[in-house]
Amino acid sequence: MNAPSERTRVKRMNKRAKYDAETVHGILDAMPICNVGYVFDGAPYVTPTLQWREGDHLYWHGSSASRMLEACEEAEVCVTVSIIDGFVMARSAFNHSCNYRSVMVLGTARKVVDADEKEARLKAFTEGLWPGRWDMLRQMTAKELKATTVLSLALDEASAKVRNGPAGDDEADYALPIWAGIIPVRTEILAPVDDPRLLPGLAAPGHITGFRIG
Repeated sequence: MNAPSERTRVKRMNKRAKYDAETVHGILDAMPICNVGYVFDGAPYVTPTLQWREGDHLYWHGSSASRMLEACEEAEVCVTVSIIDGFVMARSAFNHSCNYRSVMVLGTARKVVDADEKEARLKAFTEGLWPGRWDMLRQMTAKELKATTVLSLALDEASAKVRNGPAGDDEADYALPIWAGIIPVRTEILAPVDDPRLLPGLAAPGHITGFRIG
């Protein structure tokens, strides 16, 4: 990753800013859901989708007929990922906050054109979440591959912002008889539910029962 540009440099609460690859990559890898900001027909849009990282590039995919993917191709975009770790309860409404980890990436989105590369990226996406699943699935058809678009965004302009710890109350407020603290938040993965048309005797494999994010 490069040094922060003027566009990605965090200005508000910059003590929470981090620009190192380890922090940025860690947040991206911990949360597959992202929001993609783009302009379509002169109007701003933000679309949630799934993302994955390979090296110093971010990827997302969808239908080849997607308005979002069409608008993002070879265009400037802003991709964000956020994880909430807790609600920070202070002794005043003003000082309430959240513990969180977030990343913002700016740049020009590029379409993955080569069919073999596109399939490799989709395999990496699947295997990154559920190792071992790709090889047990029905092979993707040429029609399905054509109907899928994969976009790539270099992590050249990326910044992270992280908050953790207790409330930052005004010094005089610590003497007030008001409860303060943190309400922790976490993403919980529940037990898998069988498809109603699952063939008899099939049990969920380890990459399903052991699935974790966060």
